[in-house]
Amino acid sequence: MKEMNNNSNNQVVQRKKRRRKPRVCKNKEEAETQRITHITVERNRRKQMNEHLAVLRSLMPESYVQRGDQASIVGGAIEFVKELEHLLQSLEARKLQLLQQELAQQQSNNIEDQTTNVSKQIMKPPFAQFFVYPQYTWSQTPNKYTSKTKAAIADIEVTLIETHANLRILTRTRPGQLTKLVAGFQSLFLTILHLNVTTIQPLVFYSISAKVCNSS
Repeated sequence: MKEMNNNSNNQVVQRKKRRRKPRVCKNKEEAETQRITHITVERNRRKQMNEHLAVLRSLMPESYVQRGDQASIVGGAIEFVKELEHLLQSLEARKLQLLQQELAQQQSNNIEDQTTNVSKQIMKPPFAQFFVYPQYTWSQTPNKYTSKTKAAIADIEVTLIETHANLRILTRTRPGQLTKLVAGFQSLFLTILHLNVTTIQPLVFYSISAKVCNSS
């Protein structure tokens, strides 16, 4: 009787084992399908990335791209954008200087209508378009809403992405200001990667890209 029970139990176990075999085949099929899907997705991603890099490379001079790899193209694009930004800042400063000269000439000639229009342009905060979040009150631009006692030292904006920081600083020119600024960055373990300085008397605009270094 015990032998019959053992035989029946063995048959049940064998049946269970046999039923699991199709599941193994199905798992293999699923794994193969997932592998092929992953390869296809990765191939499409690389193709799309190469297309984007080709477009990016076509938008800048060849002198900014030393090699054709991704790091070289992206690094060259960053440098090119920084140069364009510096050029735009210089043009902004030149524009304001010309407006100031035009205003002085019109005031000497007593041309009231044109003087008013030029004055409105000059009273706009310089370099405002280089700030991501425009300030509600610019401490460095004199207006009827800003008193001397409440005027801040500078208008500062910082954008931090992981270990990289972009800073925009608009302040009044002071002796030894740039030297103190660089020393301050070093004391905070910030390495300056790119620095643009544009002056419109009595203001100076700093555009800085920096990297946060390990203090240890």
